[in-house]
Amino acid sequence: MSTPPRALVTGVSSGIGAAIAQTLLAAGWTVDGVSRTRVDGWGAALNSHTFDLSDHSRAAPCLADLPTPDAVVHAAGMMHAAPVGELDAAVSARLWHLHVATSELLANLFAPRMQAGGRIVLIGSRTSRGAAGRSQYVGTKAAMVGMARSWAAELAPRGITVNVVAPGATETPMLKQPGRESSPPKLPPIGRLHPARRNRRTGEVPALAGGSGHHRSGAGRVRRCIALNRALPGRSA
Repeated sequence: MSTPPRALVTGVSSGIGAAIAQTLLAAGWTVDGVSRTRVDGWGAALNSHTFDLSDHSRAAPCLADLPTPDAVVHAAGMMHAAPVGELDAAVSARLWHLHVATSELLANLFAPRMQAGGRIVLIGSRTSRGAAGRSQYVGTKAAMVGMARSWAAELAPRGITVNVVAPGATETPMLKQPGRESSPPKLPPIGRLHPARRNRRTGEVPALAGGSGHHRSGAGRVRRCIALNRALPGRSA
């Protein structure tokens, strides 16, 4: 009997992180979900771990105690918008810590332990090339792209892939966070935000599928990155 593949997903209590975790669970994965709020009622294959990733002094030992995953998906995030002249260094530090420093923590802990076929996926943003009023957020998402490309080159000889998936504007609690009023999200070509929930009929996450060619290719990348529809190398199908 084959062992189900295992994923570590951050930000699992809501939004895109929750949708990814539910999709993995539906595909037969075991999921270690990390969030500040406990998640219950998703079945025995979900292990909910409650701690704040912003506090690395506590998060690091908690993460180190977890089983080595086949896939790491860093979906936890926060948003803040502010124009030049009103940028707050403390906000920049929080954004950097959660998006960039936590990506480093996850990769540093798990990449050395992963086997060939391992996956590291960082949830980025289409704004990483620049967006007026969101420079602090954009800067951290752009940094994630640079790190992922560097890690991908380092880990490729071991058969481990690293990718950033950048979904379009998605209807999640993060879009309603205080501080976004000065920079509202732009609607995608289909004229509405993508819902984050998983489609019960198709098993797809609309937030990662979308309605345009750009988003459909994003959904394909997600499937390839976290191997939803195929067995990992070295495992029985």
